[in-house]
Amino acid sequence: MTTGSSVRGPVSRRGRTALLAAGAAVAVAGTMAVPMTALATGDTGSQAATREGDFTAAAAEFHVPRQVLMAVAYQESAWDTHQGEHSTDGGYGPMHLTDVTPAMMAGGDAGAAGRADLAEMAADPALHTLQAAAKLTGLSADELRGDPAANIRGGAALIASYQHKAVGGTSADAGDWYAAVARYSQSTRKQGAAAFADRVFATLKKGAHRTTADGESVTLRPDADVRPATGQLAALNLKSAATTDTECPATVDCTFVPAAASNGQVSNRPANGIRIDTIVIHDTESSYASAITTFQTAGGSAAHYVMRSSDGAVTQMVPTKDLGFHAGNYSTNMHSIGIEHEGYAAHGATWYTEAQYEATAELVKYLAARYDIPLDREHIVGHDNVAGPNSSLTAGMHWDPGPYWDWDRFMSLLGVDSGRHGVGPVGSVVTIAAGFENNQQTAQICPADDPTGATTACTETTQASNFVHLRTAPSDTAPLFGDQALHPGAAGTDRVNDWGSTAQDGQQFVVADQDGDWTAIWFSGAKVWFYNPHGCNTAPAHGVQVIKAAGASPVAVYGSSYPDASEYPTGLSPSTQAPLNMYTVPAGQAYVATRPAARTDDFFPSSGTVVTGAKSMFTIQYNHRVALVYASDVTADDA
Repeated sequence: MTTGSSVRGPVSRRGRTALLAAGAAVAVAGTMAVPMTALATGDTGSQAATREGDFTAAAAEFHVPRQVLMAVAYQESAWDTHQGEHSTDGGYGPMHLTDVTPAMMAGGDAGAAGRADLAEMAADPALHTLQAAAKLTGLSADELRGDPAANIRGGAALIASYQHKAVGGTSADAGDWYAAVARYSQSTRKQGAAAFADRVFATLKKGAHRTTADGESVTLRPDADVRPATGQLAALNLKSAATTDTECPATVDCTFVPAAASNGQVSNRPANGIRIDTIVIHDTESSYASAITTFQTAGGSAAHYVMRSSDGAVTQMVPTKDLGFHAGNYSTNMHSIGIEHEGYAAHGATWYTEAQYEATAELVKYLAARYDIPLDREHIVGHDNVAGPNSSLTAGMHWDPGPYWDWDRFMSLLGVDSGRHGVGPVGSVVTIAAGFENNQQTAQICPADDPTGATTACTETTQASNFVHLRTAPSDTAPLFGDQALHPGAAGTDRVNDWGSTAQDGQQFVVADQDGDWTAIWFSGAKVWFYNPHGCNTAPAHGVQVIKAAGASPVAVYGSSYPDASEYPTGLSPSTQAPLNMYTVPAGQAYVATRPAARTDDFFPSSGTVVTGAKSMFTIQYNHRVALVYASDVTADDA
């Protein structure tokens, strides 16, 4: 779940949760109209012009226990300000006041670019707590977004309003604020609201300390005696999650905690005709607990499962019948199940543990058997293999789990063997089979690639990797291939997040040429080369379909698979799509279809309607990512 290519320098959408990576799970408590001595519990010294002072002032103004306010903010942001900028899930400031726009839904993990219901998706009140805070405080939206003190005041006003509505008044006892804290989660499910509140109260009990990104030292002293009034949850009249039983094999330690309702869509896959044919592997770029918190926070993302690094324990957060917003592409979300892994892509080999690999393999085999998903790299993909939904969003697509996820080891746990190494003649198909432990590759890792803060300067690192570098000519001095979305007209780089110049273990391509120890493949509309003496980095592939342009003109390439506008029933607004304008399949080139052609489709959660088009599209291994082409534009031959 890492961010898009930092070739363009995006802000990590997991920034706020990564800051919690060293923190414990948190929970909320407290309410109060109390003396300043009680409000100041947990700090010493001057409160003027400090983050702690902002919490003290807001708590006093709205009669919220200061420790409750601080614990909620710690859960939401680790007390950071987002430096006056919104996080990409639409949350602002220390209190994570939300103001989600349709553009955020288009480009975020929902990947809903081109959908006519974008405005409806973004209209959920849980995605606009900033506007509610503005009404309560009289502050402007700009103040609440950019001024940390104003933002904390807005959060305090919201919590106080929730407390009055739930129990009719305030209290000096932090434990009496359980309902208000649970309500602040914006969860519509009893389990989700309780889980958020429990984490906040856990933070209250053990305390917290950190220095924020803008240099503020903030401390919340522990209150081991706080006793949360959990019975207040009934006052919120929340429904229980429809699915409380986990969907996991018996061999995996699995619990269910529902994600925020706005971070996915209720469906009935595959009974309603929406096929499930892909499993997407992600990493969290945060701690396990923080990822769970993120998925419970309205306005963000949600994978179906989160996998802990230390022992392979799993939290399921979205029923598999439902869509989770995890892949950054709505068409992919429709047809996939997402599995997040605690870890950081920039140094994943130290985070991706044997326990994770083995537990994930058990889970994937269980899901594959249940939904008839083939156990191969064409159906078990990384987030970094997912197509961009449109031209403008392709460069920013995520690059997790990154080059240090051991695909060779993982696929072997699934019983998949790439076969004997070697390379066939021009026109044949090869599977990239570089391995991992003995495949030492060099990549540059920069501070922006590593939210842990461990990387303080850009550093060239050589380590076990899952890819081969791709060059413009058969020479190790030739420039790296520059992906057209990342480096239009320029060479690629060895930056760890530069997916455009790499082919990954398990991916399949058509051989375009050979020159001594070098093999060329068709890739991203070009002929690219990689070092492959005696076929040591490839294995011949058979029984696959090869796609070529049907005529003399280049074939348009797409990132989504929606029906034509004329195929939507009256009353349903069509989703739209356009070719990815930087890519084509030129005449004379050939690409591997990762699955049989499938009919276009779309989903309308408000009515449960599934629209299926008459046209079919192939998914092809186009470059490091997959892409889609209309079946009518190509020929398909077995290889």
